[in-house]
Amino acid sequence: MTPGQDDTAPPRKKKPPRWGLRTLGFLVLGVSTTAAAADRAQVLRAIHQVENPTDRTQPGPRGELGAYQFRRSTWKMHSSEPFSRANERALADDVAAKHYDWICRGLLAAGMEPSVYNIALAWNCGLQAATTQRAPRSSHRYALRVANLVAEAERRTRLVLMP
Repeated sequence: MTPGQDDTAPPRKKKPPRWGLRTLGFLVLGVSTTAAAADRAQVLRAIHQVENPTDRTQPGPRGELGAYQFRRSTWKMHSSEPFSRANERALADDVAAKHYDWICRGLLAAGMEPSVYNIALAWNCGLQAATTQRAPRSSHRYALRVANLVAEAERRTRLVLMP
């Protein structure tokens, strides 16, 4: 017993580690999920696969359109083209690249790493929610799915490139 310690107090229990979606996702992946490790094209392919894998052209439940399921406000941030053109893949790819870069700049400005996980999180719930730690669980699950898809693509690439 150390001086000043109350001998009648029960011993303190160690708190178990908190394994949130974010921590668990990075442990499961076992690979780097930084934006530097994954190129923009890989991340955008994964986002497309989660957002609109069948390339449906009908608007989503909140009016989202295109391969990346843009909302009208996001589209207008990066394009002067009519929102109805969000279903055109080449144009959607251009807007997606601009939005990706905007998210990366925003994460850096907020002092956050532009990791695959953080980029996907901001893509799904918005930059403000991602940088103020107010993202809903569903957005964390979305980010984990995107990060896992990117990690799997990186793993497959490494296997193909092995001598």
